[in-house]
Amino acid sequence: MITRRQFLARSPLVLAGGMGLASMVDSLRLEGLSADESEADVVVIGGGLGGCSAALAALERGLSVVLTDPSDWIGGQLTSQGVPPDEHRWIETHGANESYRALRSKIRDFYRRHYPLSSTALADPFLNPGKGSVSRLCHEPRVALAVLLESMMPYLGNRQLRMHLNTKPITAAVTQDRVEGIQVQSEDSGQTHWLRAAFFVDATELGDLLPLTKTEFVVGNEGQENTGELHAPRGRDEGNQQAFTCCFAMDHHPGEDHTITRPSAYDYWRNYMPQLTPEWPGRLLDFTYTHPRSGMPKKLGFNPASGPHGGVVNLWTYRRIAEVNQFVAGHYQSDICLVNWPQNDYFDGPLIGVSDAGQASHIARAKGLSASLLYWLQTEAPQFDGGTGFPGLRLRTDIMGTDDGMAKFPYVRESRRIRAKFTVTEADCGKEQRRLETGGAGEALRSARYPDSVGVGSYPIDLHPSTSGDNYIDFETLPFELPLGALIPERVQNLLPANKNIGTTHVTNGCYRLHPVEWGIGEAVGSLVSFCHLKKHLPAEVWAKPELVSEFQRELVGRGVEIRWPRS
Repeated sequence: MITRRQFLARSPLVLAGGMGLASMVDSLRLEGLSADESEADVVVIGGGLGGCSAALAALERGLSVVLTDPSDWIGGQLTSQGVPPDEHRWIETHGANESYRALRSKIRDFYRRHYPLSSTALADPFLNPGKGSVSRLCHEPRVALAVLLESMMPYLGNRQLRMHLNTKPITAAVTQDRVEGIQVQSEDSGQTHWLRAAFFVDATELGDLLPLTKTEFVVGNEGQENTGELHAPRGRDEGNQQAFTCCFAMDHHPGEDHTITRPSAYDYWRNYMPQLTPEWPGRLLDFTYTHPRSGMPKKLGFNPASGPHGGVVNLWTYRRIAEVNQFVAGHYQSDICLVNWPQNDYFDGPLIGVSDAGQASHIARAKGLSASLLYWLQTEAPQFDGGTGFPGLRLRTDIMGTDDGMAKFPYVRESRRIRAKFTVTEADCGKEQRRLETGGAGEALRSARYPDSVGVGSYPIDLHPSTSGDNYIDFETLPFELPLGALIPERVQNLLPANKNIGTTHVTNGCYRLHPVEWGIGEAVGSLVSFCHLKKHLPAEVWAKPELVSEFQRELVGRGVEIRWPRS
C-alpha cells in the first residue's frame, strides 16, 4: 500500500499552484452568449444524463450540436442533483446500453487513476467508492462531471459542440407543426440568443420546452379510469406530482461541534405531520416512516460509525459516496454521506403548474426542509445507544459546489410528459397486471415486447409521496423495453423528449425515470436525429414504416444498444 504523501507526489492532479481537480472543473469557462443567433444540426436543451447522451450520440455520428443547461454542471441527477445511480441488479453485465456501462467504467477508472485507493479497492473490478447500499457505484458528483466533460472535450475543441451553461429557454418560434428556434437566456449576463436547428431535443428536468413549443403534454395523474392501471390513483389530477428533493452531503467528526444555525423554518418542519394516504406514522423528521412496498411503519437506523443502528437500513451507509477504508489512511477523515432520504422529500407543493415565483418558493422551502433535517440530526435525533443529536455531522458545501451546501438543482422525479404516438402503461410492465391480463407465469410472464423497441430497462415502479396526498406507490415490474413510439410526439415534427418527459403515465414514469433508462432514452433520441438526417425522414415517418424501424434498430444494436432482454 502506498502512503498518501507518496500518492500526492506522483498525482497528475497536483498542478502548479496547487490546482486540483475541483479547481480545474470549477474554472472551466465555456463560450458566452452573443446577442444574435446560431445554428446547429440539433439543439439539446438540458444537460442531464439524457441530454448528454443525446448530444454524444449525435456528435459521434458527425452532427453539430448546441447543448444548454440551467446549471453550471452537466450530468443532471448524477451531478447537479447529487444522486448516485439507481440501477437494477444485472447492471454490471447487461440490461443497459454499452455506452452507459462505459460511463460507469470511466467513473471507476477515474478513481483508479486519480484517487489514493487502498490496495483492496484498487484490485476490485467492481469498485464502489462509497460502498453505499443503494447502488453498486456510489461516488462523488464531481467525478461523474469530470468524466462527462472529458467525453465532450474533443467536440468542444473543434466547435462541433457549443455548450451554454447557466442558460435557460425562455421562448420558442413555431410554424404550424415545426419548431423553428428556441430563444435562451444567460442567467449570468441576462443576454438572450436564438438557437436554430433542424431538430430540437427537450432534455430538461420538467419538460420546459413542451409548453413553449405548444407540444401537447400531460401533467400529474391521468386517473385509473382513463389508463386502466391497477395502481393508478383515481381521478384526473394535474396537481398530483411526486415529491422532489434538495440533496446535500455531510461527514462526521465525533467530539467536534459543527451544528448549523437553527433554520428559520425549523419549528414548522420539526412538527410537520404528513397528511398522506395510507397514513404516515408520525412526524416527517423522525426515523419511523412508511415502508414503500408493504405500507407498514418501519424504523430506519442511523449510525455514522456504521455499527448497530436499530433499523431496517442504516441511513448513513444508504447513499454513502465515500468510505474511508476504500482509500489510503489519512486521505479522508470521515465517510461522506449523501442525504436523499424519506425525511427530506418535499411534497408540500408542485414544481409544474405554478408561477415562476411559486416554483422558486417551493424550492426554497425544500432547501429549508433539508437544512432542518440536518439541524434535527445534529441536535435532536435519537442515538441508537441512548442520547440525542450528532453535533459532529458537518455540512459539506464543497461536495455540491454551492454556498448553501444544497445540490445545484432539485432531484426531480416527475416531469411534463408528451402526448406520444404510444404511451407505456402499467399493463405493459407491471408484474401483477401482466399476470392478470396475459395469464403468464414463470418464464412466460414477461413485459410487453415492442416491435419498435430502442432500449431496455428495469426498476420497480417507485412513486414517492405526492403533492395530492398519495403515500408511496411501490410495486414490482418486469424487465421492460423502450418503445420508439413513446419518443415521438403526436403532432410536433422535429421536437423529441430525452428525459422524464417521454410517453409514460404518472405510474410508469416511476420505473422509466432512473439513470440508465434516461441515458438510454437520450442515446435513442440522438441516434434517431442522426438517422433522420441521413435518411431525410422525420421521426414520425421512421416510426410509421416497419422497414425503417428495423434498419434503425440494426444501427442501434451495432453500436451496443440493447433492445431486447434475454429470455431467461
